[in-house]
Formats: sequence, C-alpha cells, structure tokens
Amino acid sequence: MNVVISFIKEAWAELKLVSWLTVPQMLASTWLVIMLVIVMSVYIGAVDFLLSKIIGFLV
Repeated sequence: MNVVISFIKEAWAELKLVSWLTVPQMLASTWLVIMLVIVMSVYIGAVDFLLSKIIGFLV
C-alpha cells in the first residue's frame, strides 16, 4: 500500500512539471484535427467511390 501512495505522489509531482497547452493552443489544435479528419474522410470516400465505379465497369 505504501508503494502505491509513493507512486501517486511521484506521479503528481511529475504532472506539476508538465508544460500544458494554453486554451488558445488547445482550441487551435482541436480545430486542426477536426479539419484534417474531415478532409481525409472526403478523400477516402472519393477514392472508395471512384474505385467502386471502376471495378463496376470492369466486372
């Protein structure tokens, strides 16, 4: 039990040393990820659609 408490105290001390993002940085990163997911989804959907049409013509 003492080992668990020691681990938690050490982990908490390390978390205080972490350089956390500011709110504007976090929001900018979140929007970037959302936009990239949308762009990649459209791209993969378009490639899938085109390949299915090409395979449909061949079969």
